[in-house]
Amino acid sequence: MFQGFCGEVDRYLSMLLDPAQTRWMPRAAAEEDPSFKQLIPYCVLSWRDASGTPQYFAYTRGGGQSEARLRAKRSVGIGGHIASTDGEHGDDASYEAGMRRELAEEVVIGGSFTSRCVGLINDDATPVGSVHLGIVHVLELQRPEVESREAELIECGFEPLASLLADRERFETWSQIALDAVATGSLS
Repeated sequence: MFQGFCGEVDRYLSMLLDPAQTRWMPRAAAEEDPSFKQLIPYCVLSWRDASGTPQYFAYTRGGGQSEARLRAKRSVGIGGHIASTDGEHGDDASYEAGMRRELAEEVVIGGSFTSRCVGLINDDATPVGSVHLGIVHVLELQRPEVESREAELIECGFEPLASLLADRERFETWSQIALDAVATGSLS
């Protein structure tokens, strides 16, 4: 119903996670069928430096990354597909379990953090976006300690928004949408 970033979490999230509105299907089939949207937790890791300036975790996807359409692109989002083995009921508990599993598979976060669901990303203009719907979470980290657990997440580190925007064209589409939302104050 929208293109780009939408901050209306309350309007959509309960419906998206309602078991009456969702179904499990083989990933290979879902990747080719734009009549379905796969829900993807998309976690943006943030930390404030000593001056209070937000810094965002960014990385580059390596050449062996499983989603060929995203190889060699930069990203500010950690996350991935929810699996039928996440949780027990295919509901919001499964979603939360899947989000935590994806985070743990991709990175190690040192210290504590808080998590807020801040919006959704829809991008029907690209082949990847036409079969995925991002549920955006901001993880506010106590300290900037994040290490990659995957060899395919390279050039990792925290950067201020201005630096990320200066390199915007190298980012995957969802990250461009997220960075633009941060820049306009829509994603905070």
